[in-house]
Amino acid sequence: MAPDTMRKRVVIKIGSSSLTSMHGEISRKKLERLVDEVVHLKDDGHEVLLVSSGAVAAGYRKLGCLERPSSLPEKQAAASIGQGLLVEAYSELFLSHGYVASQILITRDDFSDEKRYNNVRNTINVLLERGIVPIINENDTVTIDRLKFGDNDTLSAKVAGLVNANQLVILSDIDGLYDDNPHTNPHAKLLENVEEITPEIEAGAGDSASAVGTGGMRSKLDAFKITMASGIPAFLGKAGITNIIYDSIHSKAKGTYFTPTDDSANLDQKKQWIAFNSGPEGEIVVSNFAKDGMIEHSKCLHSDGVEHVMGYFQRGSVVRLLDADEQEIGLGIVNYSSEEIKASNSGEELQRIIEKDGFVCHLEIAIPVGV
Repeated sequence: MAPDTMRKRVVIKIGSSSLTSMHGEISRKKLERLVDEVVHLKDDGHEVLLVSSGAVAAGYRKLGCLERPSSLPEKQAAASIGQGLLVEAYSELFLSHGYVASQILITRDDFSDEKRYNNVRNTINVLLERGIVPIINENDTVTIDRLKFGDNDTLSAKVAGLVNANQLVILSDIDGLYDDNPHTNPHAKLLENVEEITPEIEAGAGDSASAVGTGGMRSKLDAFKITMASGIPAFLGKAGITNIIYDSIHSKAKGTYFTPTDDSANLDQKKQWIAFNSGPEGEIVVSNFAKDGMIEHSKCLHSDGVEHVMGYFQRGSVVRLLDADEQEIGLGIVNYSSEEIKASNSGEELQRIIEKDGFVCHLEIAIPVGV
């Protein structure tokens, strides 16, 4: 067993193509291999959360579909069948090793509401403290706008931030991030360590090559932006390679390591919620003078820095901050409602419309909100 100082809280994301057979059904062999690796970590004393895709892929043939369905009702119906099959298989395999698995189905609303967000965290913490392996997935059966490209990649990054994980491991059907698409360019080079996701790196990202998966390299880069901003190291590697998970947390696996730097990892847990989960309810256009003060000197936003307000929001809401050209500069939690701020333009002075500690002032970090 690893010493206490070496034990980690690890979030592992596994994609549909890494769990299913060529016919689109759950592959028992692939599941057994994955569970064996998780058990290896558990036996060493690590805490493990598993973000598992595969519900739609596992259920659509049982629904009577010969191919993965394209309509939303059929996807949701397939997910309702497949999720049960998936968790049943996981539970049986983990129990055979003496571990209990649990199921947590999450929607975007669970993260956008701060109270529900904290409640999810508290529930997961209890499970981890009791040695349980949470199996987490998007609630595909009831979700309308999240059955789309890359959802569980981003979900796994948000879960990693939620539980303050020590590492995120994303397993896919490709062995890392390349400087170009390796399917079309045989000379593409594997990037072994990434400290910044540059426009050049994003330009080289391709789409999903799997018929049963929904995520591609672009969605994974969005996920790694979140972990790097949250100060969480991450790894991208190929599922099915022997000991890939165990080796990745010891920095020995082949793949790509995403390493946050002091400059990139500047969001505490409160700001992570603001930046990546809150769902802004309105917009405030600020003066150039106020913009410079907030970004360069971390000053609060006062009423004299507000040009105008768009939308309707209450005290405590998250709003999007725009400059005079209506370009996004960040997000913040307001101390006053939209009506109160508008009234202040008539002469009433409002202090500290947005606190400096509740402001996400870096554009590249603010952009992923709502992903």
